[in-house]
Amino acid sequence: MSKEESAAFGRAIGDATRQEIMRFCCCDWRSVGEVAEEVKVSQPTVSHHLALLKQAGLVKSRREGKQVFYTLDQKRVVSCCGKLLFAFAPEEEATQSIRRCCE
Repeated sequence: MSKEESAAFGRAIGDATRQEIMRFCCCDWRSVGEVAEEVKVSQPTVSHHLALLKQAGLVKSRREGKQVFYTLDQKRVVSCCGKLLFAFAPEEEATQSIRRCCE
């Protein structure tokens, strides 16, 4: 993972509202309206947060007519977290601990 990708990932998950959006979009496709209702912020604000998450590759989108639906890209989240762990805990003991945790 490049420094830029690490920074984008960190910025994307560093906001409490985006974390709430990620949790809500996990495992289901959600419309912007559904997300706004769940996290209790305006649709334009949700759209802004979703754009940042999409730019970081953490959500996928699909269009159905005029509506756009989003879901968490779980594989990308796991990949980014794993790469960060190995980047910041490269020692053998830490690496083994991480592997056991992720199995």
